[in-house]
Amino acid sequence: MRFLSVFTATLLIATAAEAHTGGGAASGLSHGFFHPLGGLDHILAMAGVGLLGFVIGGRALWLVPVSFVAMMAVGGIVGVAGVGLPFVEAGIALSVVVIGAALAFGGSVPLALAMALAGGFAVFHGHAHGTEMPLAASGLTYGLGFMAATALLHGLGIGAGFALNAVAGAASRRAARVGGALLSLSGLALLTGVL
Repeated sequence: MRFLSVFTATLLIATAAEAHTGGGAASGLSHGFFHPLGGLDHILAMAGVGLLGFVIGGRALWLVPVSFVAMMAVGGIVGVAGVGLPFVEAGIALSVVVIGAALAFGGSVPLALAMALAGGFAVFHGHAHGTEMPLAASGLTYGLGFMAATALLHGLGIGAGFALNAVAGAASRRAARVGGALLSLSGLALLTGVL
């Protein structure tokens, strides 16, 4: 968590120092970083992935988020290349529903399935980021920006898991299940246009 905090602060400081340029690397990095943070659907899914990794435990703590980030990069490349992907917004909303449901069921998802779900849905998130890249932005720095923001959101989900564990102790798994159910309901609200 300390590395993630320092990394994020460094990105923000570098972006602010070069923000006056209006284009190039600084613009790509900041646009990429703030894109996932600008959508409730992205925030819920990405924090949910971190929490799911925590609840499953063991190697899932890092493998589930890494699967998401890696496949999101693939989706971003596809989006930047202009290759169409059907049902992107529905896929993003559905990711919130499914990740929430996995949490609601106590994270009793096998690691390989959790990685496949996270990675599969990440393609939709990445595609949305890639297709919305500003024309003047560098694809590389824009991609690094949205990957850093995603890692930060995963870290927040993992941190929420540790906080729940510290505060609620034995009841933390039940609290995570309730949180997952609420997350899934939020995804349904996104899917139907209520949110």
